[in-house]
Amino acid sequence: MALRFVSFEYYKEILPPAFAYVNEAASQNTGLVTFTAGLMSGLTDAILVVTPTEVCKIRMQSENVEMMDAGVQMKRKYGNVVQTAVTIVKEEGPTALYKGIVPTMLRQGINTAGNFTAFQFCKSKWQEYSGKEELAPWQHMLCGGFSGGVGPTINNPLDVVKTRMQKQVIVHGKPPRYSSIMQALSLIAREEGIAALWKGLTPRLMRLMPGQAITFMTYEFVSKQIQHRKSS
Repeated sequence: MALRFVSFEYYKEILPPAFAYVNEAASQNTGLVTFTAGLMSGLTDAILVVTPTEVCKIRMQSENVEMMDAGVQMKRKYGNVVQTAVTIVKEEGPTALYKGIVPTMLRQGINTAGNFTAFQFCKSKWQEYSGKEELAPWQHMLCGGFSGGVGPTINNPLDVVKTRMQKQVIVHGKPPRYSSIMQALSLIAREEGIAALWKGLTPRLMRLMPGQAITFMTYEFVSKQIQHRKSS
């Protein structure tokens, strides 16, 4: 989360001059700058942090489910995140930690771009409606909650594909069940129906919307404090 906001602020600062080389109007378009900065922030987050940790998390969770389904006590293959990462690298190679990186990048990019763009849109509209330049913390919280629901609703099919690709164990000499984004989307829709691509949306919204509400409220508060200290 820290990387996401730091990189977003960085990209938001460097993008207007970059856009100005191509089109002066584009550099003044705050919506375009916000969306692009959010997209690049999400891609950065996916590459540096999210993909390896998601692979480890999914392996650990799937092992727990398999042990419960079997109803027997077995020695755990995956203990903690570090040990899980080391085991995956030893058995499948370091690239295995980046399984599903393309759908993860797309998911994180779309999600982060949607979050920041929706938040800024909601915030600006509320400012116009209220006639106030500054919103109260609870208003920022509601805007953050709204923004938290936009990204997951749009990118849930990519999240389903990402999870399926990261969960599968690659066996040398045997083709993987899910080999690409389009192949996985097509296979899941054909075998389980279109609705299967939105599996898990409700718990994602229940987790992300309150989290984003608190995050954006805190983000606005901290940003104001930093700006106040700089100006004083």
